[in-house]
Amino acid sequence: MADVTLYGFPVSTSVNVVRLALTHKSVPFRFHDLEDEMGGPGHLALHPFGRVPILDHAGFRLYETAAIALYVDEAFTGPALQPTTAKARTRMHQWISSLSGYYYPSIAFHLGHERLIYPPLGIAADEKVVEVALPRIVTGLDVMERELGQDHSFLVDNRPTLADFFMLPTLTTLGFAREGQEMLASKPAIAAWRQRMDSLPSVIAVRAMVMPHVGKPLEHAHAWVDSHRPPY
Repeated sequence: MADVTLYGFPVSTSVNVVRLALTHKSVPFRFHDLEDEMGGPGHLALHPFGRVPILDHAGFRLYETAAIALYVDEAFTGPALQPTTAKARTRMHQWISSLSGYYYPSIAFHLGHERLIYPPLGIAADEKVVEVALPRIVTGLDVMERELGQDHSFLVDNRPTLADFFMLPTLTTLGFAREGQEMLASKPAIAAWRQRMDSLPSVIAVRAMVMPHVGKPLEHAHAWVDSHRPPY
């Protein structure tokens, strides 16, 4: 039994990147739901910047999604989640960096929050935030569609790597929003990639963990109106 605890809240895209990596490598773990503790002393003792996820492996504690994912791949047995060649590994890190810098902010923070997170809390969507995000999302999807049209089934290889597991939760969020559904409808290569990802046992297992929580009000997100909305 791997002495692993993953801290976060269930619908966090970053938390689910780590859940996917752990599950794909068949690493048993406990999930500690921080929803009722977010921003409190217990949470800040785990992550000084007040974010998620946090991983604890037998007393070794780590935060930041990319650091955790690399640790999971290198510390545990199971299918390797990094390519074997330097060029392919560099492409993987390029995708992870692009996800953090471009895809995630526009899709999750901006479109996702305004369409999916704030309305159940009774907070009106800021249409200016959505308006600014949409063309940035279009650019990202165009890049992804073009790259997936190359000679590999997944983002950098013919098997899933960390690049795919980083991208999937954010693209899933996009698929819940009306605008995202419309944009994705014209992207056949992305649709085929999503089908391949959705058929993976690890993805099926993690989706089953997450789905009961989808659509429920995320109470700690009230504070995101001040901390997460861009200053447009």
